Amino acid sequence: MQAYPKHYCGLFGIYGHPNAAELTYYGLYALQHRGQESAGIVTSDGKQFRLHKGMGLVPQVFTGEILHNLVGPIAIGHTRYSTTGSSHLRNAQPLTVDCGRGQIAIAHNGNLTNAAKLRGELEAKGSIFQTTVDSEIILHLMAQPSLGGEENTLIQTLRRIEGAYSLLIMTENELIGVRDPFGFRPLSIGKVGDSYVLASETCALDLIHATLVRDVEPGEIVIIDKNGLRSIQAFPQQTRRSFCIFEYVYFARPDSTINNRSVYKARVEMGRQLAREKPVAADLIIPVPDSGNCAALGYSMETGIPYEMAFVRNHYVGRSFLQPSQLIRDFNVRVKLNLIEELVKDKRVVVVDDSIVRGTTFKTRVNNLKQAGAREVHVRVSCPPHRYSCVYGIDFPDRSKLMAANYTVEEIQKYLNADSLAYLSVDGMVKATGLPAEGFCMACYDGNYPVPFDPLLDKNINERRRRVLGLGEALEKEERQIKLL
Repeated sequence: MQAYPKHYCGLFGIYGHPNAAELTYYGLYALQHRGQESAGIVTSDGKQFRLHKGMGLVPQVFTGEILHNLVGPIAIGHTRYSTTGSSHLRNAQPLTVDCGRGQIAIAHNGNLTNAAKLRGELEAKGSIFQTTVDSEIILHLMAQPSLGGEENTLIQTLRRIEGAYSLLIMTENELIGVRDPFGFRPLSIGKVGDSYVLASETCALDLIHATLVRDVEPGEIVIIDKNGLRSIQAFPQQTRRSFCIFEYVYFARPDSTINNRSVYKARVEMGRQLAREKPVAADLIIPVPDSGNCAALGYSMETGIPYEMAFVRNHYVGRSFLQPSQLIRDFNVRVKLNLIEELVKDKRVVVVDDSIVRGTTFKTRVNNLKQAGAREVHVRVSCPPHRYSCVYGIDFPDRSKLMAANYTVEEIQKYLNADSLAYLSVDGMVKATGLPAEGFCMACYDGNYPVPFDPLLDKNINERRRRVLGLGEALEKEERQIKLL
């Protein structure tokens, strides 16, 4: 199967609304594309936390009765795809603790690059972890009364962790939003009536009729309580910004706005730029739904070549289904996208998608088009080749499984059985966003990792933990089962 990059997580929080849990439910519903493995909501009535979370999609986890019991005017919610930590209920978020500082809940989008090191240090001091997610490390750090001999504050905790993170933190009487100093992950502030809202994407604000106020700035802490919203800059010396450009390419919903830039318009412009850089004589432009829709439209608009939705997507395919073996050839591919053959017969076709990771499914798409009678099939990709894995929270395969890291464009074209293959350039991708290149993380394309990391150290520490806990074989078996779904 073609391995599209998996989404990371979606965050939604609200302060001061009598229907906080219900609005959080709808906010998570709008952010479902960012994670489909688990969902959770925790509320506070000023004295007590109430939590519910489970495996599955948002409407599968929550019912009207469950939401009715999640009382309180403050809530944070999380929808998750596992990047660090296995897919298991114990790793579903938000995570909560009751410590000397009171009750604390946290929801995290991103990945800590020094998680293994910090976990090892905390365990050496006696900390006991209940999950395998790095988000729990932040809770343990926050719960400590002192760090380095000084009174522990949220700022001190944040300065211990490294990597990519947008956080929602809730106490009995506060809602707190945080972005890492590089600004890898998005987080927006909105208002619905007099209530403040924090969300990973503005599409969640739209659903509940909230007004966008602004984005949380990189390195900023926003604290919302009965006195309103106040801001603290935890990293005043940080200058470099490294927003994940793949949000514009693939992850964010096209109806969201990030950094005052429409995601939809950026993707259409990527298609236009791709047409300028890599034109080809053709009769028809078709997207791979839904990821290639906007870029294919832009390619068509720029070239004047007609646009058709020749591939029709089945939107009701779950994560797992009965495998028919040889009964239906190419079932895994055809069950998701079916081709309207009469649209492509005897045509020179340009098929557009936003990325090629492993390429196996794309090969089947090309073959389907040719079997349907397409005279030529030209593949266009609206981002540069992915040559490096991501350590900041995107579930890209390691380099050995990334097609562009191991083969030339000509070799990939031959493997796909395409008549031509071309990618958008890095400069063209950046230009399409309308934002400066120095504000992005593009490590998956250029190997320039803004935050250093030691993969060997992380691997050794995690292997040692598994041996000590006796979880090695069990976790590996669990992870193998997940990959089969």
